[in-house]
Amino acid sequence: MSLNGCATLEGTARYCERFQGIAAEDHFRPAQNLWLSSIGIGTYLGDADDETDARYAEAVVRAVELGANVIDTAANYRFQRSERSIGAAFQDLTARGFSRDELVVCTKGGYLPFDGSPPRDVRRYIEETFVKPGIASFADIAGGSHCMTPRYLQSQLSQSLVNMGLDCIDVYYVHNPESQLSAVPADEFWKRLRAAFEFLEQSVANGKIRNYGVATWNGFRAEPDGGGYHSLEHMAEIAREVAGDNHHFRFIQLPFNLAMPEALFFQNQKVGDEYESVMEVARALGITAIASGSLFQGQVAHGLPEAIREPLGSLATDAQTGIQFVRSAPGITTALVGMSQRAHVEENLQLMGIAPAQPEDLLKVFDEE
Repeated sequence: MSLNGCATLEGTARYCERFQGIAAEDHFRPAQNLWLSSIGIGTYLGDADDETDARYAEAVVRAVELGANVIDTAANYRFQRSERSIGAAFQDLTARGFSRDELVVCTKGGYLPFDGSPPRDVRRYIEETFVKPGIASFADIAGGSHCMTPRYLQSQLSQSLVNMGLDCIDVYYVHNPESQLSAVPADEFWKRLRAAFEFLEQSVANGKIRNYGVATWNGFRAEPDGGGYHSLEHMAEIAREVAGDNHHFRFIQLPFNLAMPEALFFQNQKVGDEYESVMEVARALGITAIASGSLFQGQVAHGLPEAIREPLGSLATDAQTGIQFVRSAPGITTALVGMSQRAHVEENLQLMGIAPAQPEDLLKVFDEE
């Protein structure tokens, strides 16, 4: 496959056709003029060593072969090794007849990434890598580890493209922007986010990314008067001010799982004078919601009671049950699951042939608790 270009409607539709008669209805979902699988592969956890690199590369290839075309990573995951493992996987997928335009590749910039392994002297590494070349000043860096200035994001986007051997990324997220709020006041935060959005819109125009968004951990789950709270409505307003109604702020990523269901039930997002859940607001704004932490780093992958297993279809494993809950939630397009082992990929992707649960069955899960 050529690694040029981004995912396309035609390409992702062609990917869906590979699984005609195998994939359950609603495994592939339309979003932002693409088709996305309801399960995607994440690449966050794992040791920074060659063995883990090889396992991730194999897992990504196997996931694509079994019906997952959403691949999620970040520059700082495993000190850039996860992006490089994905790059190795793409070389293998080329030989297996897959095309770049079939795959939805998502990465993130924000945390200062090390290169392959932690440096002995972190401050010196930051100074040599980012400050002296003029990529970022110490004043730009929040908490010693997070930056989202245009010049910094430019360097990170370029590095991510090199790491994966691509010339375009489908979804580029500002990574945990709430990290800035511990270091700067709210008005400065919004100023910095606007500058980031301006850069990202320009990157769309330059063909380097297709869409952008924010990937958060606490920002969309916090109380409205909490220090790390993000207003999705205000973010969308900024995107409209920057680029009009045809802006490309079209994705959010946030944790959602059996232990953290706030995105579906917590009405903490103010719209006008009303409060709604972040899922409802995203849908109203035309923004696609992607779930991270679908198995809460394995914590909801075992020991589930029958009262949870039964409404979700009494599936073969608790991991499948946890993923089924997430991919079945109204408003979630893709459930990301960290998978660095081929066996886990093969177990979890069995869900491709199983229809998602119905909304009333999801509610039974909480009725029984």
